[in-house]
Amino acid sequence: MKYIYSLVLAFCITSLSAQTNVPSETDLRIYGIIDAVSATNIEKDVRALADFGTRNTFSDTVSETRGIGAARRYIKNDFEKTSKNCGSCLEVFYQKDLVTPDMGSRIPKEAYVVNVVAIQSGTKYPNRFIIMSGDIDSRASDTMDFETDAPGANDNASGMAGTMEAARVLSKYKFENSIVYVGLSGEEQGLFGGKGLADYAKKNGWEVIGILNNDMIGNIEGVDGVISNRDFRIFSEPVPANETEKQRNARRFYGGEVDGNSRQLARYVHKTVSNYMPEMNPMMIYRLDRFGRGGHHRPFNDLGFAGIRIMEAHENYTQQHQDIRVENGIEYGDTVEHVNFPYTAKLTAVNAINLASLAWAPPAPQTVEIGGIVEANVKLKWTKVDGAVGYKIYWRDTTSPTWDHNRYVGDVTQTTLDGIVIDNSFFGVAAVGANGHESPVVFPNAIMR
Repeated sequence: MKYIYSLVLAFCITSLSAQTNVPSETDLRIYGIIDAVSATNIEKDVRALADFGTRNTFSDTVSETRGIGAARRYIKNDFEKTSKNCGSCLEVFYQKDLVTPDMGSRIPKEAYVVNVVAIQSGTKYPNRFIIMSGDIDSRASDTMDFETDAPGANDNASGMAGTMEAARVLSKYKFENSIVYVGLSGEEQGLFGGKGLADYAKKNGWEVIGILNNDMIGNIEGVDGVISNRDFRIFSEPVPANETEKQRNARRFYGGEVDGNSRQLARYVHKTVSNYMPEMNPMMIYRLDRFGRGGHHRPFNDLGFAGIRIMEAHENYTQQHQDIRVENGIEYGDTVEHVNFPYTAKLTAVNAINLASLAWAPPAPQTVEIGGIVEANVKLKWTKVDGAVGYKIYWRDTTSPTWDHNRYVGDVTQTTLDGIVIDNSFFGVAAVGANGHESPVVFPNAIMR
């Protein structure tokens, strides 16, 4: 009897130990990040940026009170102030590229497109970067007009102010991966700022986890009559723009038409928001961007980097790309009174908690193999990840937009899902850190024979 009791006790202790070794899926620090985001700070920055009159890429660069030069100095000074408050934790600098009229129909004269970059270096993986961007520049009805007032309060002082506030909040924490906060210029002239930074990242060998591009995160009253301070959209392209012909052909037989790295980043944001901010309604939009339009994540996508656009769900076109005027009783213009600052703060928090989760997470597995053809079980095998204490298997119906099922399998590099047929679901693997934060899910990129 004593022997049986000892056996039961040992089993219970072993079971309890196994349970305690499963990382928690809740990190209380995330709630602290949400609470720290200030609508007051965001309002101050939106008003300041709008007060520069116009921030057209080709506007005044010398004045201290008007034009894009004054705006980018304001942003750089703010990043430097944040850095000073965190013991010089940010590396702040300008990154610039020359553009000339022969480079596009929206370039009236030669000028430098200047981005303002602030890097919070990671403690363990300093060369792995998760990026949050806003746009510095604004435009009037005529994008070539760099003299007319174009306050650009929502498009895109809101995204820029959100990026500055995220830097203030997250600079109080340490992360294993690096975070980049950036104001991009030249968006209205052809996404030149994003292209410049994407090329800079590639040239310098950055391992880009992804970019969260914030373009218009302040309007809650849509031209369609809908008013909502909870809905927002996540735009993502289905597969990398630079995929190879071999990869494209493989998708015909193995699937993955909606499982590129940008789509996995979008699902990651959806999951994090659903877990920590259930009052918000993230809408997964299966497009690179709005119909026929573009944003600053696209140049990153063009190079194969993961990138998504986060923005309001209900746009008002009378307040975008419009000279300030009243016409037929309609007030046109992108002015401050149309920005809902509590809503902008919510979407800033959406960004901040995802930046933190990804910056605290281990790298994703490089290779994920899948097998189980004409079997009743699915087999998965993956490369071991430095810093991961375990791995989580995800699967979903082939028609589902999100990963709906998961199983934590511990510190192993292969597993079998018994009784699950490979034909009826899609699968993926994420690495899990000791703090419970996960890498983005990796869709299988090799076949196990």
